[in-house]
Amino acid sequence: MKSDYPNPCFWLLFLLLFACQGSKKVVEKVDPPQSEVNEVDPVQTEVAADTVAVKPDKARIDVLEDRISDYKASRTREFDLLHVDLALSFDFENQFVNGEALLTLKPYFYSQNELVLDAQDFDIHSFSLIIGDEETELNYRYNTQRITAYLPESYSAEDTLSVRIKYTAKPNENPAEGSSAITDTKGLYFINPTGNEEMPVQIWTQGETEHNSKWFPTIDSPNERITQDFRITVDDRYKTISNGVLQSSIQNTDGTRTDRWVMNKTHAPYLAAVVVGDFVKIEDSWGDIPLSYFVEKEYEEGAKIVFQHTPEMIGFFSDLLGVKYPWPKYDQVVVRNFVSGAMENTTISVFMEELNLNAGEAIDSEWDGIIAHELFHQWFGNYVTPESWANLTLNEGFANYSEYLWVEHKEGRDEADMHHVSEMEQYLNEAKEKQVNLVRFYYDNSEDMFDSHSYAKGGRILHMLRSHIGDEAFFQSLNHYLTKHALSTVEVHELRMAFEEITGRDLNWYFNQWFLASGHPVLEYEVDYSQPENLLLTVSQGQNLEDTPLYKLPFKVSWYEGGKRFEKEFMLDKAWQQFAIETGSPVETLFFDEPVELLAEKSSFRGKDHFINQYNLSEFGVARYEALDSLSSMFEEEPGVVQLITLGLKDSFWAIRELALMNVSQHPEWLVSINNLEETVFHIAKNDSKNTVRSAAIEILALINADKYSGEFQKWMDHPSYYVSGAALGAYLDNGNNIDRAKIADTYSDENNIRIAVALADYYISEGITDKADWFHEKLNSQNGQSLYYFIGYYGDYFARMAGEETEQAIENLYGIGSTHQTNYIRIAAFQALFGFIDEPGILEKAQKIFEQEEDDLAKRYMEFFISSYIESN
Repeated sequence: MKSDYPNPCFWLLFLLLFACQGSKKVVEKVDPPQSEVNEVDPVQTEVAADTVAVKPDKARIDVLEDRISDYKASRTREFDLLHVDLALSFDFENQFVNGEALLTLKPYFYSQNELVLDAQDFDIHSFSLIIGDEETELNYRYNTQRITAYLPESYSAEDTLSVRIKYTAKPNENPAEGSSAITDTKGLYFINPTGNEEMPVQIWTQGETEHNSKWFPTIDSPNERITQDFRITVDDRYKTISNGVLQSSIQNTDGTRTDRWVMNKTHAPYLAAVVVGDFVKIEDSWGDIPLSYFVEKEYEEGAKIVFQHTPEMIGFFSDLLGVKYPWPKYDQVVVRNFVSGAMENTTISVFMEELNLNAGEAIDSEWDGIIAHELFHQWFGNYVTPESWANLTLNEGFANYSEYLWVEHKEGRDEADMHHVSEMEQYLNEAKEKQVNLVRFYYDNSEDMFDSHSYAKGGRILHMLRSHIGDEAFFQSLNHYLTKHALSTVEVHELRMAFEEITGRDLNWYFNQWFLASGHPVLEYEVDYSQPENLLLTVSQGQNLEDTPLYKLPFKVSWYEGGKRFEKEFMLDKAWQQFAIETGSPVETLFFDEPVELLAEKSSFRGKDHFINQYNLSEFGVARYEALDSLSSMFEEEPGVVQLITLGLKDSFWAIRELALMNVSQHPEWLVSINNLEETVFHIAKNDSKNTVRSAAIEILALINADKYSGEFQKWMDHPSYYVSGAALGAYLDNGNNIDRAKIADTYSDENNIRIAVALADYYISEGITDKADWFHEKLNSQNGQSLYYFIGYYGDYFARMAGEETEQAIENLYGIGSTHQTNYIRIAAFQALFGFIDEPGILEKAQKIFEQEEDDLAKRYMEFFISSYIESN
């Protein structure tokens, strides 16, 4: 599973991580105290006459008893569900699933005379037991969530049973609250079932965590493993995609077709999936493994680019893990209105519609991370599955880290480290409000486990472990883990044992502090250079030790001599500790955690010379980025710093070139005072290998001399990359001396790409061009995900400025998005845009209504801030 969240503040978050001076944080305790009360013997019979009875602390006892009752254990296995045989058809008008299920199972260990199955919001038509050729109707009790069937006798673990259930599933009934990662819990979704909307007709499922029992009866628990045989009947114009292999496809006389999908290897029930829709199929392969990409027809050429690295990814992960891709095929499907970023169903990953890109948009596709994430789940999560949601990080931490592994392989260490820092900041940002154990057995709802702890923190912990034990040991341990526990369920201790069995080291300390506790280190450090050949490093831990461990923390220091890098590893295991670092020759600059591997808040006092040396010496792009950013923010006016910043324009790492361009844009006077700087920016705009960097350079050229570069902008408008063409179009339209701007804007008005749309929207707004209401409505409807998030601001701004330009319709559109959109950050954007009309009658009431019905904590805090600020100012 991959959450769908925007990252518009990526660089801001990055800058925050590298603040040179930090402060200690005290985090409010989340879980009740875990200490034990003194035991009192309740059966004591003799009490001395002078003994005074001690009353237990009732409040403390209540807390401990609540903790026992709140513990989320793995589901007890009364039965072992072996196989699910389904016949499915769909009632589009009523949005029902008509099903017949034949389940094969046996008592797990103890004899059983009752069978309990998960079946949420069904009409049960019949429930029968099949023994040999005999089929017997069973009595059962049904509470709309679970069926309890009464068996005619007790059966032992030696007995294999079959039960047949005919039913109608109603997934739209009683949906439970979702989470930030999975925004809805219907299990199965009808998209545009009547065909009346301007989007395709589709059906798709999303079973994680325990939502597949919304459309077929099962034991809906991650510690079950099943094989399956699905027969899916649909109108002949639609394709079906499901787990396993398509064994047959039979045309029926009524214009329908029945496809049979067979899955012969076991997997957890939550990973079962069905997708129905009018897709084109793009065929590919990796060795003897068939690969397919399913998208809407208009995105066929784009999909060939978006998913083009899939075969290489499968080969890379197979080689890295030493375990060949374990399933018979792999499909990837892009659907509409998906309730998460993506879902890793076995042999079929389903993605949100943001991956629907045309060929031009796909040139700058940035979706390799999510594609790698879902693919890695085919090993971590599907092949080896956590026995409970408490262990979710064994799925999501690994999938999160796979993004780093792939980027490191494909784009290099610098790019991967930047991704690593972004993920680290995701967790640290969440940790300001919430610090919980990574593996945790106390939560209100299993959906709560889908957070930046399970994902980003889990991935960072694996990264630190890899750094500590080395690549060979790390990947051999993963191979051992996957091989030993293939097609079975695990908990975190089995991961620890896999590492211990390979390395021969006791790693309890590492797993206890990182996987089984909350928080992270807060470090302060300083270096004493008074003896340049024998440096003294002092490190202290400042985290709140009441609810965070005192860490045993491996860390590395490094330095450079004669262009060669040296490194030593030390172990911090005290609250305050000093380390003597013998370098053999004088060292001017020592680096602590140079490649930013530690998941920690770090603070130190470092001056200009340190950062100049860091930029000039470090072989790590992430360290050079930190140095250049620190110099530009703290020492910009000091001699030599400006020249060093502009030197970043020629850095080998694109992110540093982009950072340097940002600094140039903030200081146009540099273009006059620094020789050849304008020529360097023009060279970047024309030739840089990274299109995002080219677009930044184009924007600077527009500031330098928009008339001078007008011809270049016109040429670049037709560049195949929307980053380049959008920046060029914006630069051209922003120049009032270009008399053909209206004609140029009209030429691109049919484009839906967000970069083109934003350039046009900015032009229409800044020039006060009326009669564009229909265009803004159309573009609003054509955007989704992050593109919609960015466009909403322009949409609201246009109608707030252009009185009478269908303002009522715009307000209703924003109100609808703010009230009902499935994504929290888009609801926030629409809510904020409404404040452009806040002085009009009834708008404040609409905003308050959105706020009152909002259930997401983050969105609610933003909305409350806007409302309270407005009320206070009026």
